[in-house]
Amino acid sequence: MSEERTLRRCSRCKRHLLRAAFASNKSMPDGLQAYCKECSAEYHRQRQEAKGKKVRVRIAVPQDHKRCPQCGEVKPHAQWERNKSSSDGWASYCRECRAERNRISYFKRKYGLTPAELDELIAGQRGVCCICLAAPAEHVDHCHETGRVRGVLCFSCNAALGQFKDRPDIIRRAATYVEGNAWKPTLVAPGVYRLPS
Repeated sequence: MSEERTLRRCSRCKRHLLRAAFASNKSMPDGLQAYCKECSAEYHRQRQEAKGKKVRVRIAVPQDHKRCPQCGEVKPHAQWERNKSSSDGWASYCRECRAERNRISYFKRKYGLTPAELDELIAGQRGVCCICLAAPAEHVDHCHETGRVRGVLCFSCNAALGQFKDRPDIIRRAATYVEGNAWKPTLVAPGVYRLPS
């Protein structure tokens, strides 16, 4: 009698299995699904494939590990971010894949560039900054008024343009100043200066 309580017959594969091999179903008289978990998973896979949908194959994952759906690797929890809202308490993607996804999303959202377009832009500049022609091109430069991407610069040149507020007149005066020609403003009235042309 005690064996009947612990074993149950799957109506699909006809095997007698432990009750733990069945998912719960409160609408059934004994509170368990008619199919065992294996048969339920197989039945679900067959129905989804019949609809033309792809079903992810379950992979055995050791305890304190998780499989990343992007890279497909099983990694320890130390390589994942915490996420309290998810069912297992961990982020959907490993740190490396999540960083890459965020980077791709950022460039698409901010500049409208895909990774291929960004690589093409950098390759068109031969991998160097458009201004200094020495440092590697790493920072996308864009017009703050129109949003149009102008090129890819090094950190220093991109920061310099930002400090000059993207104003060509200031940049020209700065270039002239560096060449040794200081433009000194003339005081015309209190608080009013005239610049030489």
